[in-house]
Amino acid sequence: QLQASGGGLVQAGGSLRLSCAASARISAIRFMAWYRQAPGKQRELVAGVTGGGSTNYADSVKGRFTISRDNAKNTVTLQMNSLKPEDTAVYYCNIVASSIRRYEYWGQGTLVTVSS
Repeated sequence: QLQASGGGLVQAGGSLRLSCAASARISAIRFMAWYRQAPGKQRELVAGVTGGGSTNYADSVKGRFTISRDNAKNTVTLQMNSLKPEDTAVYYCNIVASSIRRYEYWGQGTLVTVSS
């Protein structure tokens, strides 16, 4: 139900913009985020934004990545600047919604490769 796009190959120091859109309207969104998983490593939270607009970032990306959301369009984007080879990973978007019960949605993943 989530479609991620924008990954690709970029040189160190370059930029990429990831986008994630829901194929259908999702109500009561509480949290939207980007995670990543590098080869041989666990999936980690890169950046998240709450329904109220509060953001949090992994220490490794602070000052370089910016997460934003469009509530009306149910989209979340991740602007990635000053990319480093260690940012290479598959990036997944995530949406958590809850009203009576909790729902969690994942995108299919988009590969980001940063060459040195």
